[in-house]
Amino acid sequence: MRRPNPGLFPRRLWICTQCSRARYYSVASSKTIRAANKKTSLPDFPARTRFAPSPTGYLHLGSLRTALFNYLLAKRTGGQFLLRIEDTDQKRTIPGAEQRLYEDLQWAGLQWDEGPTVGGPHGPYRQSERTAIYRTHAHDLITNGHAYRCFCSADRLDSFARHRSQAGLPPGYDRKCAELSTEESEDRASKGEAHVVRLKVEGYPMFEDIVYGKTGQNRSPNRLDLIDRVYDDPILLKSDGHPTYHLANVVDDHLMKITHVIRGTEWMPSTPLHVALYNAFKWTPPRFGHVPLLVDKSGQKLSKRNADIDLTFFKDTQGVFAATLVNFAALLGWSHTQKSDIFSLEELEQIFNLKITRGNTVVAFEKLWFLQKAHAQRFATKNDPVFEEMVSKVSKAAQEACPTEQLVSILQSRPLAEYIPPLLRADAKSYTNASEFVQRNSTFFTTALTRPPYTPAASPSKSPPQAIPMATLHTAAAALSLVPESHWTIETHKFNITSYDGASAILPEEPTTDTYSSPEEATKARTAADKTFKKELYHYLRWALSASAPGPGIPETMVILGRAEALRRLLEARQMTTDMANESASPTRLSKGAQSGESQDADTAWMGSLSPKS
Repeated sequence: MRRPNPGLFPRRLWICTQCSRARYYSVASSKTIRAANKKTSLPDFPARTRFAPSPTGYLHLGSLRTALFNYLLAKRTGGQFLLRIEDTDQKRTIPGAEQRLYEDLQWAGLQWDEGPTVGGPHGPYRQSERTAIYRTHAHDLITNGHAYRCFCSADRLDSFARHRSQAGLPPGYDRKCAELSTEESEDRASKGEAHVVRLKVEGYPMFEDIVYGKTGQNRSPNRLDLIDRVYDDPILLKSDGHPTYHLANVVDDHLMKITHVIRGTEWMPSTPLHVALYNAFKWTPPRFGHVPLLVDKSGQKLSKRNADIDLTFFKDTQGVFAATLVNFAALLGWSHTQKSDIFSLEELEQIFNLKITRGNTVVAFEKLWFLQKAHAQRFATKNDPVFEEMVSKVSKAAQEACPTEQLVSILQSRPLAEYIPPLLRADAKSYTNASEFVQRNSTFFTTALTRPPYTPAASPSKSPPQAIPMATLHTAAAALSLVPESHWTIETHKFNITSYDGASAILPEEPTTDTYSSPEEATKARTAADKTFKKELYHYLRWALSASAPGPGIPETMVILGRAEALRRLLEARQMTTDMANESASPTRLSKGAQSGESQDADTAWMGSLSPKS
């Protein structure tokens, strides 16, 4: 097989995120693809990662995802996950925000191995307590010639910036103070003259990103324009002696031995500066990976208007499980090869990799509610501790939504703690939160049903064409009512409904070869008739028991309501539809006790006409 000519590969247009210029690239060769796969593979050593939030705000969906990816990478490789509080901006710090960060991370299950409240060998883990460390390292850069003190006043810098702006030129600094002698610089600083420390940039190198590959602009540190030669010499230490984000970030990551930095793409423009700082210190930088921006369906960055707000909104207002939100956040920009998208945190720790997608990630909250229902089913099936919380919240919501007398009449001396669990297990597939669950299943919290007039299910277009007499539905419901309390179980009701002979209820006569061309046709007719009747029976029972509201299956509904309430509702429904009934059309006759729903004393009498045929 001949290899394709490399020149035949099409060239595709892309937009550089750094300079916004259009560029072309060729379709990747297999060698390039293998190299890209190697980049996204897991490290063969324990990764040390960190999450470094600022207490100027609360944890939101995007920051939870960043923390999660760092946490999962550490756990997947047997490494450590660190928490560091970047609180150098004291003016914008929100009281109580730091404590909320701890609580939200722990609620999500992201416990840190080193950091505030747990300690560690590389503390302190609050930047406000590390000021002396930053000053020492800034002085080291001055000593080795990679940084200098800048004594320019704010007025001079402002005037210089205005001058360039009026000329239509980009901002920059003219390195006026870089020419000061070491003696003069030391002398002015020792006398307390206000100054900042600037990095003397030797170049902004490109870097290898885990997600985007080799990126950056590899630009020169200086620009010669029509007015001045200017330089991109960022401030490392402010005039008040506190570090800028860039200095503190690099120093902390190095001293805390961070091997991988996973963060949002909004930090990509800063990464070349960070790499330049690492080079100035002669340190090896960690591996960087930038995760895609979260946007809504219109392509706009998430904001408070479209739910990118702190975790309290999801946790307390919407009642989202921690497992659901973590699962949802993990899928935002990460790809996997599993057959299902439903993962617990423990499962994510076992399968996580660095296959993070490029480009903006659209946040579809429909997926969040799909996952919420899936996790609700998991909790209900496994009797997870979270299931107990669900029971508690639904009980509270029911008490808030329903008058006490309503609950007393439906519970019949049963405690809510016993009544709610089977209802939750039966309808967990529809659970979103406690209040919506109670609203959806409101018929289970009252004895007063508001049923619409009964409307039969759509008549079948094929044989048998006749409508199903209401009397036959009454008869079937009465037969189901024969089950005594001792056998009032889901399994019993499923068996009885399944074994009920619906064909005899609606066929004018038993199918024979006299009326059908073959035995197979007769059997087919009986099967179709039984299916038609069962469909109508389910339709009638749902109307009778829950006013046609969606919810648990009919056998589950009968058990949850209890025998007394289920029979009361069936009798009430029978009375409402008596005028529609044609008693003479019923092919089956039951005793008066059976028709009224009374059980018989014999051990097998409750089976009635539902006994399995030999």
